[in-house]
Amino acid sequence: MTDALKRLSEEGVAIWLDDLSRKRITSGNLAELIDQQHVVGVTTNPSIFQKAISSGDGYEQQLTDLAARKVTVEEALRMITTADVRDAADILRPVYDASGGQDGRVSIEVDPRLAHNTAATIAEAKQLAWLVDRPNTLIKIPATRAGLQAIAETIGLGISVNVTLIFSLERYREVMDAFITGLEKAKERGLDLSKIHSVASFFVSRVDTEIDKRIDALGTDAAKAARGKAGLANARLAYQAYEEVFSSDRWLALDKAQANKQRPLWASTGVKDKAYKDTLYVDDLVAPNTVNTMPEATLEATEDHGRITGNTIAGTYEQSRAEIAAVEALGISYDEVVQLLEDEGVEKFEASWTDLLKSTEAELSRLAPSEG
Repeated sequence: MTDALKRLSEEGVAIWLDDLSRKRITSGNLAELIDQQHVVGVTTNPSIFQKAISSGDGYEQQLTDLAARKVTVEEALRMITTADVRDAADILRPVYDASGGQDGRVSIEVDPRLAHNTAATIAEAKQLAWLVDRPNTLIKIPATRAGLQAIAETIGLGISVNVTLIFSLERYREVMDAFITGLEKAKERGLDLSKIHSVASFFVSRVDTEIDKRIDALGTDAAKAARGKAGLANARLAYQAYEEVFSSDRWLALDKAQANKQRPLWASTGVKDKAYKDTLYVDDLVAPNTVNTMPEATLEATEDHGRITGNTIAGTYEQSRAEIAAVEALGISYDEVVQLLEDEGVEKFEASWTDLLKSTEAELSRLAPSEG
């Protein structure tokens, strides 16, 4: 074991767990991770809930009660997922209090089927915030074109947001603009800006997976030299954009009103290619005021053999731009890749949610009380 997780925290990287299940809550595992492995937040998504609930572990009694009440499958699913998020938020409440609201957060995502519907996303965000009813919740909204206005409106209502599925630098800048617009709306409404928090979830490994696939198809030695570099380069340039936006005059006006910066969150940090070190997207993305949300395997790998050597983003911007340019020079379109990843990301979450609806409906039918 190393003290890599402690060092990571000391460098200003908040360690969040990219997983949640009822078993993790009731067994004391989540509390243990907070106590022993510097975990200060939790993220969820439709795929995580699909895996947790489909396992069936710990959900039988609630499903039985919901079946007896003859609720719709959509209502059942929201009752189950918000219960888990509420319980996790309660476990993390001391972290939230100690960090002044910055950490100790649990994220829950709007129905992914609403990703391209602005009005419905806003309504769902308000409903989720009301259902969970914990100050340390973040409502996850996908960074689709329709999501941008929803982000601004939701922040403007004083609801803290985790913006998810960000792949492109252009979209990331639009997300930061939506966040600042939302804070300006909140300020106009007289809301306390110090109570509003946000993270912007910038996905990393999926960029390498898609670009590496295209590099491998080219098959040349020149192409192979560009493997495994785009994901880090993209994320590092995102941090440069973060530094620029949150030192602008527009931001400084909000800063004076006690607003909190929207932190970059490194998502999709589990390594997909075994040719790369399994702590790649942790060791090489260290910078102040960031979040790294890790699958448990990545958390354990970092604890065991992570190499935290200080800030690994500062001073990399010129090289990062060169690495993205090298990919473009191979005939691989950056813009095409990041748009594809956004579209696929929404589709994958929607498919997971649909699968979860089907499996939950089957369980409600199985547990339904007989008539008479």
